[in-house]
Amino acid sequence: MPIGRNSFIQMTKLSNVKGRITYVSSHAKQENLYAVYETTERKFWRELAKCNQEEFEKSGTEGKCIEARELIIALPESFTEFQPDRLLQLFTNHFKQNYGTECIAALHHNKRKTNYHIHLIFAERKLLDEPIIKIASRNMFYDENGKHVRTKKEILGEEGEIREGCRIVKKGEVYEKKLFTAKDERFKSNSFLDEVKHSYTDLINIYVQDESQKLQVFERGGVYLATKKIGKNNPKAHEIEDDNQKRQEWNRAVDMALISGVPELQIVEVKRKQITEPIKKSIARQGNRPGLFARVVTVAVEALEFLIESVLLKKSREVPEQTNVAQAGTPKAEQTESIAENIVPESVEIKEEKAEPKQPEMTRLASKFPKFFKVKKELDEQNVAIQQKQKQLSAKKKELSEVKGLFKGRKKKELQKEIDELTSHIRDMKDYLPRIVQKIGYRSVQEFLKDFKVSQTEYSEYRTAIEKWKNETGKEPESHGIRAKLAAKKQEIQNEQKNKQHTHKQNKDRGAR
Repeated sequence: MPIGRNSFIQMTKLSNVKGRITYVSSHAKQENLYAVYETTERKFWRELAKCNQEEFEKSGTEGKCIEARELIIALPESFTEFQPDRLLQLFTNHFKQNYGTECIAALHHNKRKTNYHIHLIFAERKLLDEPIIKIASRNMFYDENGKHVRTKKEILGEEGEIREGCRIVKKGEVYEKKLFTAKDERFKSNSFLDEVKHSYTDLINIYVQDESQKLQVFERGGVYLATKKIGKNNPKAHEIEDDNQKRQEWNRAVDMALISGVPELQIVEVKRKQITEPIKKSIARQGNRPGLFARVVTVAVEALEFLIESVLLKKSREVPEQTNVAQAGTPKAEQTESIAENIVPESVEIKEEKAEPKQPEMTRLASKFPKFFKVKKELDEQNVAIQQKQKQLSAKKKELSEVKGLFKGRKKKELQKEIDELTSHIRDMKDYLPRIVQKIGYRSVQEFLKDFKVSQTEYSEYRTAIEKWKNETGKEPESHGIRAKLAAKKQEIQNEQKNKQHTHKQNKDRGAR
């Protein structure tokens, strides 16, 4: 029985956050640095360090000031196959989504390239929505201990000079500036690290391709997000409409995932970990917050798209095998009930005393396979086209992020326009996916793919059974599949109607006589 793998996530306190950021994000200091991802500007960390030092000094606490905290997250070596920038962005946004704090992260290998890991530095404070800035209405005096005193006399020495360490804040100057909230106490709790371990372990499991390396199993559930109905004169109509748009964004990503071959259980796991649980936790802690759902779904879509990439990457490395079923998908629909190949053995022994086996009959879904095959092919082609457009979009976004300087406004504007146009075009292309299956009567891509898989299996089984029957009987199959049965039934009904009309006419003629 294989031994289950344990996740490794370690947390440390940082007394010099600026120095640590420089160390983990510098190519000069790191031999194997693959990516750096930041959720905010560097000046945030300078202001944060200053705030923490000031608050620490005021508190009079002994020891070292904690300016920030750091997580070291060990990754499976198989994750080196993924795009470093996207991988790091996913893991960083996962933390920010769950805890709402700013982060900076770096993706490393150790010197021997045996330990693939992430350094994730996060703040314990958040920026205030409105900074608190207090301006002196008169001269203010502070002694050596930073205590505010009423008169200048209280900070003067024996000879009338201002004592060392004392200071004066003149009228009109800022005497107090507050940019951050208090530290979030949950980061100090014993349960926090356990919570983070479980959260990242579940996230890692989504992308581990080797089943033996998975840490937990997936849960069952629906893949789509239901949209909400907007009633007449609803005061929250605009809010609900925005909410529905985010739900549709998730559902579009689900369709792409299903077409790409992502198992439903994995999609459900992403939905649970990235949407359901974060929303529940947030509501329990802070109540219902407008805009939260949109941010959560955005990160969830990002996670699902990354999963799609991992599945497609795996498929591209597999040697494609042409099965009989795949080859059978190309015939015209009217040819499905007769097998193209005429494989008859050179000698067939038929014993008269043995009853001849009955010709296998095609099931309803098996008869639909060639039609389904064409639809599936259209879905695949549209999915590939979307993937190509998304790569173009990612490239444009990267190009925009690299444009620096005060005189690059025109270039930035042009790139942003291209990004907006691509985003709109991709959304339209995704919206077309369900329309492809709706043309043949299916409500969703998921619903169609379930029947497609069944029809594929049943058609393959039918072909095998027909070949066996041909070998046993030496005969070619008769067309008595579903369509043949329908045609025969139609003819039978027509004959019955003719007989009834004939009988009615005879009875009428007899009555006339």
